[in-house]
Amino acid sequence: MLITTTSNIRSEPSTAWGAVLSMTLCVAMLIASEFMPVSLLTPMAEGLNATTGQTGQAISISGLFAMAASMIITTAAGTLNRKWVLVAMTALMLLSLVLVATSPNFAVLMIGRALLGICIGGFWALATAVIMRLVPESDVPRALALMYGGQAIAAAFAAPIGSYLADMFGWRAVFWALTPIVAGNLVWHMVALPSLPASRRQDFRTMTDLLKRPYFLRGLIAAMLSWGSAFTMFTYLRPFLEQVTGVGVGTLSILLLLLGCAGFVGTWAAGRFVSGDVAPLLRLPALLMGGCTLGLLLLGGSVAAAGLFLALWGAMNTAMSVIWMTWMSQNAADAPEAAGSLMVAAIQASILLGAVIGGLLLDGLTIIATFIGSVVLAGFAISLIGTGQRLLKSDCSQP
Repeated sequence: MLITTTSNIRSEPSTAWGAVLSMTLCVAMLIASEFMPVSLLTPMAEGLNATTGQTGQAISISGLFAMAASMIITTAAGTLNRKWVLVAMTALMLLSLVLVATSPNFAVLMIGRALLGICIGGFWALATAVIMRLVPESDVPRALALMYGGQAIAAAFAAPIGSYLADMFGWRAVFWALTPIVAGNLVWHMVALPSLPASRRQDFRTMTDLLKRPYFLRGLIAAMLSWGSAFTMFTYLRPFLEQVTGVGVGTLSILLLLLGCAGFVGTWAAGRFVSGDVAPLLRLPALLMGGCTLGLLLLGGSVAAAGLFLALWGAMNTAMSVIWMTWMSQNAADAPEAAGSLMVAAIQASILLGAVIGGLLLDGLTIIATFIGSVVLAGFAISLIGTGQRLLKSDCSQP
């Protein structure tokens, strides 16, 4: 039998949604901090005397540490109150931003990004389990959509504002600008989050038991392929737009803003339509986002076509998180923290591999090769998911 890791007591409705909003802001800051180098890749490489592909590893290193942290955080935290674990993760994000903004060389930048990875892994491993405790089961998809609205906010404004401010004040100023917001979010956590005591200590056997369930393992691999495809493309989007589409900083900022704003549509749609049986939705992210990447390969020389594909990609990017985390909440409800740890580790591993493989293809071949690699990964994801029915626990015997 799997170990119960958290209390099932839910917050009062009057305070629950304030806590969800606090987590939403934290998500926005996490996404902005993690993927800001995407919009600053070229100036950061120049400032640190590194290649574009090497600087892309600023994302992969945070992914590596996030993957490790997500696997051990629930066990390492033991019976600590989950509220204070989330507060500690937010404080670590603040420290990371300061280190990145002041980094005198590439090595210090990597240390700052590694600390951010620990924060990312710790927060995301607990996030869905915490949401499941804050609101009634029927409201979980809506609360997840609201929390991932922070992802849409960051995607809409962080990249274009970041590239614009970096052009005016330098890339370091962009990271400095995030620090007061994160500091404010730290205080909000302390006020808004209710006490979230862990009822029992988590152990690794819980994760092992989950991996023995065929439907869950298939879903985990499918999620990895879906995110891997997405971030093989997204990490190196700026070089593609500069080299293939031929845009300058102004047009680049507009295209990134379009991509991000489309994320609000994806979040709204996910909150409205993701409920009940998620099986038919599981292949949509890889199908649509992979199709958009293929469209960029074929028609990316046109700014108008690039804008259309990026808008569609951005909408599905935010919906993808809600779809897969809803799948997790429905198919591993008896072990949400363990499932969250495995899901975050899988996603971060895919981001890590996407950044590494994409960077090698970019430096060794061309940006076109990087995007082709993204399409191939999407094809594997679609093939594995099929109709989605084999990824549901109702079709599998329970241990």
